[in-house]
Amino acid sequence: MKVIHIITGLNDGGAEGALFRLVTASSSEFDHIVISLMDNGKYGDELISLGIKVVTLNMPRGKVTLKALKLLYAELKREKPDVVQTWMYHADFLGGVIAKLSGCKKIFWGIRHSNLSMDVNSKSTIIFARLCAWLSPWIPTKIISCAEEAVLVHKKFGYRGSFSVVPNGYDTTKFVPNLTLRKLTRSEFNLAEDTPLVGFVARWDPQKDHENLLLAIQIIQTRYPNVCCALIGTGCDTDNIDLISKIQSLGIEKNIMLLGRRNDIPAIMNALDIHVLSSCGEAFPNVVAEAMSSGTPCIVTEVGDAPLIVGTFGWVVPPKDPGKLAIAIDLALREKQLGLSWRKRELGCSDRIKNTFSLHRMVQGYSKNWLSDR
Repeated sequence: MKVIHIITGLNDGGAEGALFRLVTASSSEFDHIVISLMDNGKYGDELISLGIKVVTLNMPRGKVTLKALKLLYAELKREKPDVVQTWMYHADFLGGVIAKLSGCKKIFWGIRHSNLSMDVNSKSTIIFARLCAWLSPWIPTKIISCAEEAVLVHKKFGYRGSFSVVPNGYDTTKFVPNLTLRKLTRSEFNLAEDTPLVGFVARWDPQKDHENLLLAIQIIQTRYPNVCCALIGTGCDTDNIDLISKIQSLGIEKNIMLLGRRNDIPAIMNALDIHVLSSCGEAFPNVVAEAMSSGTPCIVTEVGDAPLIVGTFGWVVPPKDPGKLAIAIDLALREKQLGLSWRKRELGCSDRIKNTFSLHRMVQGYSKNWLSDR
């Protein structure tokens, strides 16, 4: 069965990572082709090296070109896929319309947002989301969401049609507790084992609300003067003038470590004592599951399905409330000092992801949708 995936781009991101895991884990069951509206990004070459065909349309960021749409139409007519799976709003709209025009019968949209506020989304994102809401009764066979909360948000936004929730799945052989990785990575950062290390793996983006975490660190460092907070992801580096300015204005330069984009996330997750998701908008945050799978307890804001992921093994606080976020960090660090109860929590985190959010379950979820009424 041939499945063509159409995605906006292949750089770092939750959707891109989910597509990569899904395609590579099910390549023996399906003939996958990936079409990027933009370029190869991070994942394109990796997919090609694994024998998966990748087509790039080289659309400039923020622009729709007639040439790219013609190329997309020609590729769909040539390949004649059994299923077209699109990922994110631009690809849902453009890929969905072109797939329909090319004669594709089974089109599945992918939605991954749980916050469609103008405050944290670009104008372009909102426009394409509204266009998709208008077309949702006619274009997609089904709309696949990674989170229950995202379905509710999109229905309120005007989406209609049939929905299916398929939670993200993770390679629990890659993200595993590893004491050696922990020691090596903390040694790289010149951190003693007893130095509290919290962190957030996320690109610099309004929805990630890094300011929320920075304000919490300003509060917590009065009790834990040596606490270290690592920010990992695109834009979380010394070239980010806005981020540097915010850190300096809060007087927490000695507590913050800017690591930028890293390719050793399993090592990072093991090095952390606590992973903190400070976002004001998420659907199904991959980093929370990756941290927990590595045995790292998490504090999350009550956004999307983050509370569902942590279950009883983490802490949930309201978004945009640095005071309560600081209290949760304090509670977690205090518990870690107790040793035994913390060890039980670490094991519970890892087991929860392995038992509930495996990659196998995600593959089954998509397969069931694609094969239905075939």
